[in-house]
Amino acid sequence: MRSRIIMSMLTGATLLASTLLGATPAHSAATPAPSPQSARSAKSAQPAEPPSVPAEFGTDWHDPITAAPPVARPANTRSCEVTVAEAQFRDFTPYRGTYAPPAECGKRWSKVVLRLDGKVKGRQFDRLGHLHIGGVEVFRTSTPQPSPDGIEWSVEKDVTRYSDTLRTAQPVEMLIGNVVDDTYTGVLDVKVTLTFYAGRSDAKTAKTVPDRVLTLQDGTTLTTPRNSERVIAEVYATGSGGGCEEYWYLTVPEGAPYSCKADEGPYREVQISVDGQLAGIAAPFPNVWTGGWSNPFLWYVVPGPRAFDIQPLRYDLTPFAGLLNDGRPHRIEVSVVGVPEGQTGWSAPVNVLVWQDAKSEHVTGALTKVRAGDLANSSTYTPGSEHRLDTEGGHRLTVAGYVDTSHGRVTTTVRRSLANTSTHTWSDGENPDALDARWSDDETVTVRGGGRGPVRTTRVQRSYTMDGTTTLGAGDRLRTVLTLGDRAKVTETQGGRRTAWSRLDDTYTGDATYTANVPRDQRHAVGTTSERYRAHGSGGSDGCYDRSLVSVQGVLTEDRMGC
Repeated sequence: MRSRIIMSMLTGATLLASTLLGATPAHSAATPAPSPQSARSAKSAQPAEPPSVPAEFGTDWHDPITAAPPVARPANTRSCEVTVAEAQFRDFTPYRGTYAPPAECGKRWSKVVLRLDGKVKGRQFDRLGHLHIGGVEVFRTSTPQPSPDGIEWSVEKDVTRYSDTLRTAQPVEMLIGNVVDDTYTGVLDVKVTLTFYAGRSDAKTAKTVPDRVLTLQDGTTLTTPRNSERVIAEVYATGSGGGCEEYWYLTVPEGAPYSCKADEGPYREVQISVDGQLAGIAAPFPNVWTGGWSNPFLWYVVPGPRAFDIQPLRYDLTPFAGLLNDGRPHRIEVSVVGVPEGQTGWSAPVNVLVWQDAKSEHVTGALTKVRAGDLANSSTYTPGSEHRLDTEGGHRLTVAGYVDTSHGRVTTTVRRSLANTSTHTWSDGENPDALDARWSDDETVTVRGGGRGPVRTTRVQRSYTMDGTTTLGAGDRLRTVLTLGDRAKVTETQGGRRTAWSRLDDTYTGDATYTANVPRDQRHAVGTTSERYRAHGSGGSDGCYDRSLVSVQGVLTEDRMGC
């Protein structure tokens, strides 16, 4: 793959952790699947008769759509809608406004749903954007690339966990950095609303909604309420900005002849520390934006997993609660292992979710264990007519601590294990260029005491896969074949007995070809893309979701529900 193709087509973006049951970062843990976005449109219903498929892409195609489930909404409940932001993004000027909660729906809500509606036409790269309310990052997204005739898309997200922020008037800042000129003509026209459903959440959902949502003062320090008994950090970590960290999984160490370098290869790990002490580790999700892998025709209709609703990594910092509760500011820092020193390209804003002991003014406690294994990171380069880079990386961390609450001593132990293997092969001129990579992120949280019965354990096993090849053939025909996987297993036990479980499998496949290095109307592009999103669990009749999509040359040819 030639580097000029990568830079022009792959780098357009400018800028589970917990999943289905107990720790899903993108939505309330009570819902059955960890990806809450639903990029639906008026064109998303499958026709009664098979649609007519053109021989190649034209100037219009189906609006972007994902197989992920829409956010579940309460039935027969009073609702109120508030517009949070409405803007046309042409450059890097942020939208600024003011949010006020809806008086007619009270201050307690059973559900709060964010919805973005967008439209764009002409020519434009994919762009990365964020929405802050009261300084809290409530939403991070990337955008689809438009057709000449124009597209519309929408994204939904359950933001009930940010209710503390939403109960009072707050400043709003939204930015989708964009460039509009004679070539890139697409203006991003978006509207974001919040819909509030009056009433109290059910008991299970209520456990996922914190009492406080905090941000870091000056970007580095945190002061928690002195009666905090549970602390979760969210980090919206994305490699982006148009440089090589946007596709960090393809970087190679010095000495290997490839256009994107990183001192130690492609292994990345997002770490969080408290006062200089390692407190949490996580595998970043290998996001692929809608210009990724040198081939926008892969993503025009069906984007990659999480592309429109970027989920934060979550870290259980409860073992540090006793330390944090001293009333003093504490330094919280996020770093990304593997990024060359002095190189930018990662954004990692932090929210901190806090649950308080209402019957205590001061919850004391202690950090009892921090045990980190050696960080493994090995990349082996093998030269030849086919260049090859084999990478193995991983890390383990155990932290434990206790808090003395009004309902007794509660001890929390968090164990996390990360692993990454990849094989990257390419020939001279980076053509062909192939990657087969796997990531795993296994987390177990064990809670003892507190007068709440036997030992409670939640285990979340996340795995991500990427297997693709790009080839530039005769007549400058560029072909990309790619499969992406986002999978998670969640198991809850109490006293050794399983009390709840869930499984997620979100698989994307694509195969698209076009003529490179020619004007847009001469590309003669063809492509087939598909996504199947399956979520199963112990939720009875609501514990199964299965949807499949297929698009050919921009036409939606299949939209099928299972279960």
